[in-house]
Amino acid sequence: MMNDLSDTTFLEDMHTPGVYVKRDLNILRGEGAILFDINENAYIDCVGGQGTCNVGHTHPAVMKTMREQMYDLMICPEIFHNHQRAFFSNKLSDAAPGMMTRVYLCNSGTEAAEAALKFARFSTKRTNIIAAMRGFHGRTFGSLSATWNKNYRQPFEPLVPGFSHVAYNNLEKLDSAINDETAAVILEVVQGEGGVHPGTTEYLQGARQLCRERGALLIIDEVQTGFGRTGKLFACEHHELEPDILVLGKSIAAGIPMGAVLLGPRVDDLTPGLHGSTFGGNPLACAVGRTVLQIMETEMLPQRAAEQGAYVLQRIQAIQSPLVREVRGKGLIIGIEIKQKVAPYLAALKDRGVLALPAGMTVIRLLPPLVITPLQIEKVLEALEEVLQ
Repeated sequence: MMNDLSDTTFLEDMHTPGVYVKRDLNILRGEGAILFDINENAYIDCVGGQGTCNVGHTHPAVMKTMREQMYDLMICPEIFHNHQRAFFSNKLSDAAPGMMTRVYLCNSGTEAAEAALKFARFSTKRTNIIAAMRGFHGRTFGSLSATWNKNYRQPFEPLVPGFSHVAYNNLEKLDSAINDETAAVILEVVQGEGGVHPGTTEYLQGARQLCRERGALLIIDEVQTGFGRTGKLFACEHHELEPDILVLGKSIAAGIPMGAVLLGPRVDDLTPGLHGSTFGGNPLACAVGRTVLQIMETEMLPQRAAEQGAYVLQRIQAIQSPLVREVRGKGLIIGIEIKQKVAPYLAALKDRGVLALPAGMTVIRLLPPLVITPLQIEKVLEALEEVLQ
């Protein structure tokens, strides 16, 4: 039996189903914005658990909450009332844009997107869903049908019928697409997986207006942009945007699997048995979710993301490199589009102690924990300058 850490790479590779491209790195532990491998080499984490670690790894307040709640109760299905679920739902609803008083809890962003699509169809009694080109909403069948990337879609076609895609940030195309068969339009405020493309206020507010005029619902997917990532608690706030349905996940519970759907007043009351989740709204995730919202407030993480993100964006845009095509972002979600495939550059960053993500074939994406320090940011910028020049 293998117990030595040096054997775990071989052991995991032996059992992998093959759906992930593994990097040559074996991560042991994390603290704040730093990850350590099994040899105790330190890396600045700009992967951020693919956006789940906004409050950082092993935040002391999160660990305290987990320890306390684990000894009380870890699972309580929604057929019973529970105080942690009640407190969290109330706090999340208060923090959300607009009058979103109803909260459905599940286990991930893709589950939240699935629920949102079902709720929209049920509420409007319509079937068609409009999504955006380059948009990403998940990999289960409904959320995948709303996702644009053909590499994700084609192996599983035919997908759910009734979905169509129009150009992002193009209000004229959206205007032409919405009709009396449209149940909902689903959009990201910043397209993350699609290459870090921020939406404009004109486009997002225009989408809301078109939906309200024509009886459709506006679903905003903030799985990646929620919880301080863009410099506001929710990216909607940059545009004074009040969606009918808000989809949340990733950093909602600091890495504990959780997703949520918030419903506004234009969504009809849902009926018992319409949807459900065995683990959704469990007391452990809800307790951690409350703590995350408290950390956001007391440590002013959205404000820190706004300030540090503006600085990082300006510094990267100033890099004189023939490789760089464009730099985009909002807060601490930043995309660097280059003229070549990004894989070698991600490897070069790793060699310099920085872990980053792709967003498509040619975009380097940075999603660091919002607790990243100024010194750590400087080290990231130094590594980027070396690699890109």
